[in-house]
Amino acid sequence: MELLECRLAIDDLDSFVTEIGAIGDRHGVTIQAFDSQYIADRPHLERAVELADRAIERGENVARDRAVEILLYAAGRRQIDRALEMGVGEGDNRAVVLVDGDAVDAEADALEALEELNAFVEREPTLESRDEETLCEFFGITDAERGATDAPLSALVGERVALLEVEK
Repeated sequence: MELLECRLAIDDLDSFVTEIGAIGDRHGVTIQAFDSQYIADRPHLERAVELADRAIERGENVARDRAVEILLYAAGRRQIDRALEMGVGEGDNRAVVLVDGDAVDAEADALEALEELNAFVEREPTLESRDEETLCEFFGITDAERGATDAPLSALVGERVALLEVEK
């Protein structure tokens, strides 16, 4: 799995989704773009990929598309509409674009193609700073829960991702 931390300027979301889907198909990889404010850290996305793949292998997936299944796990939700909130939107986005495939070369080629899109502005570290308030609100993490543990916020988000598997 590779991550492209970047800024995107998306004029037409449907066209952007079509373009990244075509890049994924051309290189044999799965691509999913996230609004970085909803991503706790790299392990958050690694776990989402792992659980999505396990659900697909078991025939327990909700979505027909692997990228959407990864989105569902990353969001910790089974409702696609609610999970889509963590995706990118039209306008300026601080983003994390996940690229996952079986071959490192294919992932690298897909990353290069993503950087050639009109929507791509520049690479930018987007996971270094987190909007903790947004993460807590989106994942339903309360002040009481945070006060009851010394676990970092990223671990609590990871728990929500893992709980989706249990709550099916």
